[in-house]
Amino acid sequence: MITLKNVVLRRGAKVILDSASVTLNPGEKVGLVGRNGAGKSSLFAMLNGTLHEDGGEFYIPAQWRMAQVAQDMPETEQSATSYVIEGDVVLQAAQAEVDAAEASGDGDRMAHAYMELYDSGAHDAPARAQALILGLGFKLSELDNPVNSFSGGWRMRLQLARALMCPSDLLLLDEPTNHLDLDALVWLEAWLKRYQGTMLVISHDREFLDAVTDVTVHIEGAKLTRYGGNYSKFEDLRAEQMALQQGAFNKQQDKIAHLQKFIARFKAKASKAKQAQSRVKALDRMEKIAPLLAEADFTFEFKEPANLPNPMLSMQHVDFGYPPPADAPAGTPPTVIVQNVSKSVLAGQRIGILGANGQGKSTVVKTIARALAPLSGEMTEGKGLNIGYFAQQELDVLRPADNPLEHMIRLVKEVTAAGKIGGQQTREQDLRSFLGNFNFGGDMVKQAVGSMSGGEKARLVLCMIVWQRPNLLLLDEPTNHLDLATREALSMALNEFEGTVMLVSHDRALLRAVCDEFWMVSRGGVAPFDGDLDDYQRYLLDEAKRQREEAKKSTSTPASATAATKTVAASGTATQAAATFDAKKSASKKDDAQRRQQQSDTTKPLRKELEKIDARMQSLTAERDSLQASLATTTAPAELAQSGKRLKVIDTELGTLEERWLELTEQIETSLA
Repeated sequence: MITLKNVVLRRGAKVILDSASVTLNPGEKVGLVGRNGAGKSSLFAMLNGTLHEDGGEFYIPAQWRMAQVAQDMPETEQSATSYVIEGDVVLQAAQAEVDAAEASGDGDRMAHAYMELYDSGAHDAPARAQALILGLGFKLSELDNPVNSFSGGWRMRLQLARALMCPSDLLLLDEPTNHLDLDALVWLEAWLKRYQGTMLVISHDREFLDAVTDVTVHIEGAKLTRYGGNYSKFEDLRAEQMALQQGAFNKQQDKIAHLQKFIARFKAKASKAKQAQSRVKALDRMEKIAPLLAEADFTFEFKEPANLPNPMLSMQHVDFGYPPPADAPAGTPPTVIVQNVSKSVLAGQRIGILGANGQGKSTVVKTIARALAPLSGEMTEGKGLNIGYFAQQELDVLRPADNPLEHMIRLVKEVTAAGKIGGQQTREQDLRSFLGNFNFGGDMVKQAVGSMSGGEKARLVLCMIVWQRPNLLLLDEPTNHLDLATREALSMALNEFEGTVMLVSHDRALLRAVCDEFWMVSRGGVAPFDGDLDDYQRYLLDEAKRQREEAKKSTSTPASATAATKTVAASGTATQAAATFDAKKSASKKDDAQRRQQQSDTTKPLRKELEKIDARMQSLTAERDSLQASLATTTAPAELAQSGKRLKVIDTELGTLEERWLELTEQIETSLA
C-alpha cells in the first residue's frame, strides 16, 4: 500500500503539504481533486520520485512497477504501432536479453531468454498496441504512420497509449481526457475499469471520475482528506461535513460571545473576579473551530442578445470540408468530409453535436462559424445573426504576446468597425471591470497570455465571447483545461442563455445539462440522434469493438505484420527454443498442433466467407469513394440523383456486410478460444 504520515512537501517557498497523512490500498482507483494550484501535480511528482518529501514518512512498495503519461512531445520517425509497443518495458527488457543471449552464443541462456520473451507477450504485442491506438481514436490507415506526422494532441494520445501498454502496479494519470474526444473517452473508461492495479487520476471531468474511481482524496489547506466513493459521493459527504463544521463553528461562536460578555461584565467586581478569571482560562483552553472557508465560487452570465432571428441559420445541400492546398496541381478537387446537409438552426435550440472521431464535427462548426467556407450548397444566415465561437484550440483566437486588456481593446475596435456594437461598455475602465468578473484582476490584466495556464486562456476566450452578446454560441470542446468550478459556471450560464447553443464536447455532464437534442455526424452526413447519451456511449463502444476486430484481422496479414517484425519473429523462435529447452514441451506441442488443426478445419468455411465479404466490402468502398468524388464536381441533376441512389444502395449493403463480418469474426474467435 501507499502511506503518507505527517508528510511535509514544499515547492520553492510554497508549502504544498503540511503534516498530511493518507493511506491508499492496493487495487484502489483514486480520484485526486482540489482547486487549481492546490498541489495535485506536486503530489504526483512525489509519488514518481521527481520530488522528495521535506518531512514525515512516505512509503511506496519498492517492487511496484509504475506507469504514467510522459509530458514531453515525442519526436521520432517510428511508426505509431512500434512507438506504443516500446511502452511495454517488460517486453523491451526481454528483447534486450534475447539480443544479449544471441550475441553470447550460450544455448541455455538463449532458451531461457526466448521463453521469457514469449511469456512477456511478444506474440500479441502488435495487436495489443494497435487495440490501444484505435481505441484512442486513430484510424486503421494511421497505424503505421510516423509519430512525427501527427499533431501535438494526437502525439499526446500516443503517449497515453504507451502508458497503458506498460505493465504496471501503479498508474498515474494527470488529466488524461484533455486531448480526447467523447468516443475515445468512453473507450478509455472501459479500459480503466478493467485495470487491475492501483490507479491515481487527476481530472476535471466529473462523469469520468464517477465512472473509474472508488476513492476520492481531496487536497485543501495543505492537507489530504480521504473519502470512500467516487466524485459524486465525495460531493455529498463533503457537503455534510461542511454543514456540520459550520454548525459547530456557529455554536462555538455563541459560547465564546457568552463567555466574553460575562468576563467584560464581572472582571472588575471583587465578588465575581474568581469566576471571571475561570472563564478567561476556559476561553484560552478552548480549541477553536475554524470558520468554513469554502473555495470562492466563479459565476458569470450571458447578456440578453440584442435580437433573436428565427431561423438563425438555414443550410440547403451544403458540403463541408477543406479546399485543395495552395500548392496542389490545378484541378485538384476539395476534400469533402460532410456532404448534402439540409438543416435549419432555430432560435432557442440547444444542440449537442455527436460523432466518432474524424467524422467532421469540428469541420461543421468551423464552417458555421465562418472560419471555413462551404464547398457547395447554400447557407443563409438570419438577419442580425451574431456568432460567438469558442475554438477547440484557444490559441486559434488568442495572441500569446498580448495581455487580456489588449485583447479586449482590439475586440472593441473589431466589433465597432463591423457595426455590431449592441450596448456594450467600451471604455478602458469598463473593460477592466468586465475582465475582473472573469477573475482577471490586478496584475493579471497586464499579464501576457502566453504565460497563462490553459484554464486561464479558456476563461479569457469565454470573457471575450460573453462581451460580444452573441445570439448563436458555437462551442467546440470548451471545457478543455477548465476546472470543475468553471465547468459548473459554464453549465449554469448556458442554461440561462436566451439564444441558441451548438455544442461539441466530451464532457457528458455538460452535454446532459445543456442540450435537449443531438445531431450525429457520421458516414459523411448529419442526421438527428434519437437516443440519449447512454445510447450514444453504447454505439461508441460497438464502433470501438469493430475497429479492434479489424486491427486483429490486419495483424494476421503479412503487410500489417511489419510493425515490430523483430519482436514477432522472436516469438516464433521462442516456441522452438522452449521445445529444445524442455523435452516435455514436445508432446504438448504435438497436442497443440492437433488441436490447431481441428480448429482450422472448423473455421475454414467461416474464413472463406470472411474473405469473400472482405473483397466485396473493398469493392463497394472503392465505388463509394469514386461516387463521392464525382458528386463534388458534378452539377447535372440527373447524374446527381443517379449517384445519390447508388450511394444509398452501397451504404445499405455495406451495413449488412459489416454485421455479417462481425458475426463471422465472433464465431471464429469462439472456435479458437
